[in-house]
Amino acid sequence: MRDSDTFDEFYASSASRMVTQLYAMIGDLAEAEDVVQEAYARAWQRWRRVSAYENPASWVRTVAYRLAVSSWRRSRNRRTADQRFEAGRQVRELNPDTVALVAALRQISASQRRAIVLYHLIGLSVREIAQETGSSQSAVKAQLSRGRQALAPLLGVEELTEARHHA
Repeated sequence: MRDSDTFDEFYASSASRMVTQLYAMIGDLAEAEDVVQEAYARAWQRWRRVSAYENPASWVRTVAYRLAVSSWRRSRNRRTADQRFEAGRQVRELNPDTVALVAALRQISASQRRAIVLYHLIGLSVREIAQETGSSQSAVKAQLSRGRQALAPLLGVEELTEARHHA
């Protein structure tokens, strides 16, 4: 099979989920779409190497997240203006529960949000999250615990369980 065929299959089977995952992590759908698209473009440029990885989706997700963080650092003023504009705009084609979850996730720290999304929505193990984020396993466990505690009242529940839901 040609490289373009394997990449096309990879993209088709993972792009939609990847946008949802990044949206949950960063809280901005348009930016999630942009950084995911750029991450896939970079994956295509390095496809021979990336396709050999145990989990190419993890590579794309990490690159997309790093692109989002870089964007935040470069353009805080633009981001503030975009958020004001987006606040009054309806999010299209998303489940209302997803929109409510993202709104709650926006209110916790970025590291807790990322850990919660990787664990509960994507289904990575604590070890895999530590590897993907460059954190220790104990730091990931702390982020998950604190993130659950912070999210529970925002979602109107007494406490969050460890149940996972894959996006």
